[in-house]
Amino acid sequence: MKLTKNIRISLYILIPILLWMISGLFKNDSPQEPIQSSELFNVQTVLSVAKEYQPYIKLKATTKSEKRINVKAKTSGEVVQIGAVQGRFVQKDTVLCSLGVVELNRTEVKAPFSGYIEQIVKPGNFLERGQVCATIIQLDPISLVAGVPEYDINKVRIDQSVYVDLVTGQTIEGKLTFVSKSASPDTRTFNVESQINNPDGLIKDGLTAEISIEIDKVKAHKISPSILLLNDEGKLGIRIVNIGNLAQFVEIEILEDSEEGLWVTGIPEEVEIIIQGQGFVEDGQEVITNRI
Repeated sequence: MKLTKNIRISLYILIPILLWMISGLFKNDSPQEPIQSSELFNVQTVLSVAKEYQPYIKLKATTKSEKRINVKAKTSGEVVQIGAVQGRFVQKDTVLCSLGVVELNRTEVKAPFSGYIEQIVKPGNFLERGQVCATIIQLDPISLVAGVPEYDINKVRIDQSVYVDLVTGQTIEGKLTFVSKSASPDTRTFNVESQINNPDGLIKDGLTAEISIEIDKVKAHKISPSILLLNDEGKLGIRIVNIGNLAQFVEIEILEDSEEGLWVTGIPEEVEIIIQGQGFVEDGQEVITNRI
């Protein structure tokens, strides 16, 4: 079974952490003098140049109908006729329930807007004033609702492109139409919405989906996960060679785990990365580079 993206990234982080913790068990607490050697250590490097990369914020989302109303009777009486079938589409002002009552001007309960009938009473039922004749929902347009974590909210704005994969297998595209200005106190996320045209009602209310928000492009490097390291503070990064052929640890941010490698930021746009021998040299140590 294939590992999901989040699990793979977690493993990339967890494995170096475990090695870092284990190595600490065997450290001698007494300070040691650095080993002096006249021979420099050989490392294999590659010159990496950052490329323009399109990142996405991927979130779980839910479809939500624009309107959902319980249409209520304005008087009491027996339902003598209904003008709609459950699950069918009706136009605005369609008579949903006809009541047999004296107040003739209140005998008809009409649809307040065009939409789909979720439920409707059966003829012969008696409705008291204020009781529900039918429930009607509007599916065009339909909204995709998701929660953006607070650490990503500054990257999100209205009119950004979104790509949606519904649990039904449907895929749709749209734009971000709403970004909340207030976070949920429970989840610390900000609601965002994308209104999608749905004239045929093919996208149902309450479906789960994955929504990808296209945020601003950045410069990023594609690297192999095998070169990841943890420094003494437990931060995830890689080791590069800077001016003077000195090894240096740099912290990274993982943008995406693709089949071809990791897309990362946090390092210079053009940099010589150690891809072999990085675990055997220390910061500030002069090395001999064998670039491939």
